[in-house]
Amino acid sequence: MYDFITIGSATIDAFVESDAADIVSVSTKKSSNEFMSFPYGAKVEIDSFKTAVGGGGLNAAANLAHLGYKTSAIFKIGDDFQGKNILHKVKLAGVDTSNVITSEDESSGFSIILLSFEGNRTVLAHRGTNGTVKESEINYDAIKNAKWLYIAPLNGKSGAVLDKLAQFAEENGVNVAINPGSSSLKKGLKYFEKILATAEVVVMNKEEASLVTNIEVRPDTKTESFSSEIIHPDIKSMLDKLKSTDAKVVIITDGKHGVYAFDGQKYYRCPEFPAKVVSTLGAGDALSSTFAAALEYTNWNVEKSLMLASVNAASVVSNFGAQEGFLSFEEMEQRLKNAPTFRVEVI
Repeated sequence: MYDFITIGSATIDAFVESDAADIVSVSTKKSSNEFMSFPYGAKVEIDSFKTAVGGGGLNAAANLAHLGYKTSAIFKIGDDFQGKNILHKVKLAGVDTSNVITSEDESSGFSIILLSFEGNRTVLAHRGTNGTVKESEINYDAIKNAKWLYIAPLNGKSGAVLDKLAQFAEENGVNVAINPGSSSLKKGLKYFEKILATAEVVVMNKEEASLVTNIEVRPDTKTESFSSEIIHPDIKSMLDKLKSTDAKVVIITDGKHGVYAFDGQKYYRCPEFPAKVVSTLGAGDALSSTFAAALEYTNWNVEKSLMLASVNAASVVSNFGAQEGFLSFEEMEQRLKNAPTFRVEVI
C-alpha cells in the first residue's frame, strides 16, 4: 500500500549558466513575452555546469518521499547510462522503483537547462522514453493500492494513457492530483473534461490555464486597472471555468505574483514566500506535490496547504536543482512562524 504513486517524466538534467545570455522583451498590443538570447554564430563561454536527475514525476516523488510518505514512481527509462543513473538516484531518494518501465531499444530522457542571471530558465528537452509510455506497461495494481495518484506532465504518445488512468483511479477510490503540462493542454478543455472531473487537485500555471480556457489576462490600461484587485477578474474566470469540470480544488500559479486557488466556495490568493531565487526549475513540481501532501497533513485545509506549498517551493528555488532544498512539514511550519505577516487572502 502506497500513500502516493506518481507517474510522469524522468530525465537527466544538465544545467548550463552563462552570463552572456541576454533577456529580450517583445511586446504587442495583446501580450508581452521574454526570450533568452545568445549572439548568433558565436562561441559562448559557460560559467557553470552541473547535472542532476529531474522530470516532473521524479521531482514530485522525491519530494513526497522526503515528506515521509510511502511513495512509488512510474516512469520509463532506456537501458542506457542515463537510465541507470536515474534509477540509482531515485532509490537514494527513498522512492520505490518496483514500477519502473525499462526499454531496451529507446533512449532515456535528457534535458539541457539554460539559466539566466535572473534565475529563470529555458529548457531544451529530449523526451526519449518519456514520450512512449503505453497503457500495457503500467502496473495498475500498484495504482489501485495507493491512496493518491499524482500525474505529472505526460508528453508525446504517453498522453494517451491519461483518460484510462483517471477512470481507473475514480473506479478504485484513488485520489488524483494532476499537473497536466502545456503539451497536453494544447488539445483544449474538452479533451481534459473526464480527467479534471475525477481529480481532487488540478494545478497549472497561468499560461497553461489561459491556453486551456481560451481566456486572456487583460493588462492595465489608462481607463481600467485590474492589478489593484485581490485576484484579477480574468484569472477568476479561469478558475471558474476549470472548476466547472468538477475538480475539487483548482490552482493557477503565477510566478512571483503567487498562487490562486478555488474550491467551489472560496477563492484564495497565496503570495510568493520570500526567497532568493537561484533557479526556478522544479518550483511547480514542489508546489503541486507539497499541496497534495499538505491536504493529507492538514485534513484538507486548503488555506494552510497553500501556505506550506509556497514555503517548500521557495526553498527549492533557493537551491540549484529541482530536487534540492526540500523541507519537512516541521521545517515549513517553523518558517511560517518566523514570517507572521505571510498570509493567504480569501474571498
